[in-house]
Amino acid sequence: MTQTSRLLILSIVLLLLAACATSPTGRRQLMLVSEESSIVSSKEAYLSTVNELDKAGKIEDKTAVTARVENITGRLITEAIKMRPDTANWEWSVVVIEDPEMVNAWCMAGGRMAVYTGLLEKVKPSDDELAQVMGHEISHALAKHTAEKMSMQMATAVGVAAVGIASDNTGVALTGAALTAMLVVNLPNSRSAEKEADRIGIELAAKAGYDPRAAATLWKKMGDVSGSGPPQFLSTHPAPENRQEKLAKLAVKMEPYYDPDADHPVYILR
Repeated sequence: MTQTSRLLILSIVLLLLAACATSPTGRRQLMLVSEESSIVSSKEAYLSTVNELDKAGKIEDKTAVTARVENITGRLITEAIKMRPDTANWEWSVVVIEDPEMVNAWCMAGGRMAVYTGLLEKVKPSDDELAQVMGHEISHALAKHTAEKMSMQMATAVGVAAVGIASDNTGVALTGAALTAMLVVNLPNSRSAEKEADRIGIELAAKAGYDPRAAATLWKKMGDVSGSGPPQFLSTHPAPENRQEKLAKLAVKMEPYYDPDADHPVYILR
């Protein structure tokens, strides 16, 4: 290994150490990309995606379905802002995408959300269960998971390049390092992010007046959805076998927050 290679690798290690941050639950995060940058990128991606779908007539507009989604999401956002007051400046929004085969929902950095009609029609969630879906997605944004994922991708690319330089065999090193980064960096963090979103999401839903026990029943319904393959939601939100059990235990802890008869203000979406 040359002196230049050693210095490069040392610089990368120091950069990664300096880029550590802490999530709302106290978990250590790698943050090479700022949340502000991830919000800008997410807005561009969101507008491009939604504009294309709108032109194709795939965006539900002012229906009973959108009213239901907006009401549930609005209550959750009210609680999200209480949890992170700085998010009051986000451009919170939600759209319902007409796609009967897509069982999915998401929330980008900055609070821009979508839910697909396939999730509503195939899973048939109750309001309490739909609140768990959207609360989970909002939690990904609150915990800066988009910026974290972008940071991991950047670290992977930089690490691969460094190993290639150090080994003087870029072709071989790139393949091995990329595989290692995928297994060691990306997958464990993905599971950690899911666990974190479960924890924050069920709390948001409970505080918004939605039964926390619905989190476990929701995941059972997700697992029961049939078709040619697993729902997109399950492929992007890996569910270990004991997830329902853990959610049921979390629900017990959330009971003190749950008061369905209390006044639950609805955030007015833009």
